[in-house]
Amino acid sequence: MSDDSIPGNRLVETRDGSHTVYSPQFDQHYHNPNGAVAESRYVFFEQNGLAAELGKADSLTILEVGFGTGLNLMLLLDEYLTQHATAEIDYYSVEAFPLDPETAADFNFGKHLDRPESLHLVTDLFQNLSRGMNHVDLLDTLRVHLFCGLFDNFNPDHVHADYIFHDAFSPDVNGELWTGDVFKKIKRFSADNVILSTYCAASKARGAMAWAGWKVARCRGALGKREMSLAALEPDRLGELERINEERLARRYEKEDF
Repeated sequence: MSDDSIPGNRLVETRDGSHTVYSPQFDQHYHNPNGAVAESRYVFFEQNGLAAELGKADSLTILEVGFGTGLNLMLLLDEYLTQHATAEIDYYSVEAFPLDPETAADFNFGKHLDRPESLHLVTDLFQNLSRGMNHVDLLDTLRVHLFCGLFDNFNPDHVHADYIFHDAFSPDVNGELWTGDVFKKIKRFSADNVILSTYCAASKARGAMAWAGWKVARCRGALGKREMSLAALEPDRLGELERINEERLARRYEKEDF
């Protein structure tokens, strides 16, 4: 997929020692420069309860918006192997601009994993990607469905995600993945008990979620960020977390009052 990968990406070491990638196309890093692995673990495995659920579940479906470096999948695989989990997992992800295999081959994430083999199982995915849906079994029980293309064109059948990783570039530079219509579409791929996690705490993004019918809560952010967001379709899924005023923010979003 060399014609569709982003030219000029460069590896950058974050403050926890793990790599991220700087994208000249979006003028942003793929991860928090204060710590790529640390933030991803915090946002997508700890605050949403996935790490605790992984060893108990019989089956899970995860949908990720923004495959990027594949770090979230590496961390999932690392956690899965470390816990000796047995759940059947389907991992759906969407990436419009996959990284080139040469960049992925230089990632140092293995030094930050309990099961370093998770790195190469994921980075090997970058070798043979084609446009559209790519299906790969990382384990007998962990199936990856990686869609290379725009989220607008992502329309798989029978996806009912228990966990959503919303990990696109920020709304400032990638606003098309933070709209109310996008969050409505994500609802179509969600189970009733779904929980969505994202590093983003922008009012407009939260308003888009609320407008689309999500219940939204604020959480303490990772690594110097004041807040992050969790969202669910069932309010009980958010427990005792402090909720935003969904009705007010949805009205503001509809009026473009941001």
